[in-house]
Amino acid sequence: MAEINDRIKERRLAAGKTLLEVSEFLGVKEATAQRYESGEIKNIKHETIVSLAKLFNCSPAYLMGWEADKKEAVNNFPLSDLEKEIITAYRRTDEIGKACVLRTLGVEEKRDSSKMA
Repeated sequence: MAEINDRIKERRLAAGKTLLEVSEFLGVKEATAQRYESGEIKNIKHETIVSLAKLFNCSPAYLMGWEADKKEAVNNFPLSDLEKEIITAYRRTDEIGKACVLRTLGVEEKRDSSKMA
């Protein structure tokens, strides 16, 4: 099972974040963020783990190693009311609106036309 420090680094790199960006988000020094990744800091505060999970769009349980894969971690990460509203609005819009949203977000559209709603 992956250690928390490995998962923090993995998710940071996957999110395209620098150590400086992570440290600024957490309100700590860059060296502290690096120590989280290196495993030098063993007992990371609960609040810090929750903040990292929000930043990396995964669940705290994934970072802790309690969930096996990223897909499960992302699917179990709770959505805010705003995020739910955005998803609902996206699902209601027509194909042109959906294409505009995806283009704005820089998300490449790869859908099976048989699954279009």
